[in-house]
Amino acid sequence: MKTIGLIGGLSWESSAHYYRLINEGVKARLGGLHSARVLMLSLDFAPIAALQASGDWDELDGQMADAAKSLTAGGAEMLLICANTMHLCAEAVEAATDVPLLHIADPAIAAIRAAGYTRVGLLGTAFTMEKPFYTGRMAAAGITAIIPGDADRATVHRIIYDELVQGVIRDESRAEYRRIIAALIADGAEAIVLGCTEIMLLVDKSDSAVPLFDTLALHVEAAVEMALA
Repeated sequence: MKTIGLIGGLSWESSAHYYRLINEGVKARLGGLHSARVLMLSLDFAPIAALQASGDWDELDGQMADAAKSLTAGGAEMLLICANTMHLCAEAVEAATDVPLLHIADPAIAAIRAAGYTRVGLLGTAFTMEKPFYTGRMAAAGITAIIPGDADRATVHRIIYDELVQGVIRDESRAEYRRIIAALIADGAEAIVLGCTEIMLLVDKSDSAVPLFDTLALHVEAAVEMALA
């Protein structure tokens, strides 16, 4: 079994789910008293969020590269960034170490392709919805990402940062996400990608008329497979 290195705290709310689901996945595969070999470096999200807001991605690249080096030095044999947005720093992480990084978009893309979909709605932070690091990776795989309009993107982003990463779950926000999901379906989305690891805290399949692809769950499933290969 490979030792999984997790760059966490991005936010800790979703990182806790990563740890639990990885261990549940290993136990399901191996049974008995088995659990995963995991190293997690949990970062302080407040300064990271401030750097995101100010657009200082060079500094964030450096911090994420340092995190990858620390985990590698501790014995990690594979790396996961426990967030969608921070995959903007994926190239810096890959350049910092020879240990392979499992990119969060790739298991989602594989699942979408296996299901036969080519047009999907994408929900996430403004960075994930608007920057090409995610939508471009999908496009290269033949998948068109449909994103909400300006006002709805702002709503999705605000709920993530003001509520979900702080563990706040509001029915009013769930209703807003349901409305935005319905609008994406009306625009031709065959499925919805939950492209933020906290969105699964707010919505589930009952909130959408089309299938949902939970990037956190798919990332974990691929990580367990890779660790046990």
